[in-house]
Amino acid sequence: MKAEFLPPPYPSPCKGEGTLGPTYYFEMNPHDQPYQQNPLLRLSYSLAAPIYDVLIERAMREFRRQSLRALPSDTGKRVLISGAGTGLDLPLLPALHRYTALDFNPAMLAHARPRARNMDVEFVLGDCMALPFADAQFDHVVLHLIVAVVPEPQRCLSEAARVLKTGGTIVIFDKFLHPHQHAPMRRLFNFFTRRFATRMDVVFEEVLSAAPKLEVISDAPMLANGWFRGIVLRKH
Repeated sequence: MKAEFLPPPYPSPCKGEGTLGPTYYFEMNPHDQPYQQNPLLRLSYSLAAPIYDVLIERAMREFRRQSLRALPSDTGKRVLISGAGTGLDLPLLPALHRYTALDFNPAMLAHARPRARNMDVEFVLGDCMALPFADAQFDHVVLHLIVAVVPEPQRCLSEAARVLKTGGTIVIFDKFLHPHQHAPMRRLFNFFTRRFATRMDVVFEEVLSAAPKLEVISDAPMLANGWFRGIVLRKH
């Protein structure tokens, strides 16, 4: 691998070759990654990996499929799946693209690998709140059920925007509160669920404010009376 150098605060990126051009990535210090600050969350997803698909795959499959229709199906592009989990998106993706599937949990990635047969997929152990990639590396980014899971949603979206090329899109499927929505039960449960599973108090419009280069292309309700939404953003 050939090393290229960027100004701080980033470390030196290395170049990995691929069919659609090189990917520049950083050798990250694991102790600098935000998810390391929540050992309970890491443990819970390691324990949940064997049963995660049983709990969520069937209920979410069609909504994942609808969301992923936002990806082009005519020309091969470079796509980052940030927070890939057990790879439930992989069988639903157009095979013509080159994918990078990133997750912070080795057990999740182990379950994802068999789903990548006959696809160009690179698996990366890393943090979606501190992506190990140089700027403007990807044509599209998929954020399925991850923005409202991580401890810092704004940081997750900002990092996705950083590694996205100008004109590229971010495809989101997740659960969000609307601005000024009270939802007292969700906020109450959030006190517990955010520590080991997911957040239930994330307002998308507040998250979006942290990434001023992104504009909303579409925003459609998908599940649970609009709690789950399919959103497409473009970087201008």
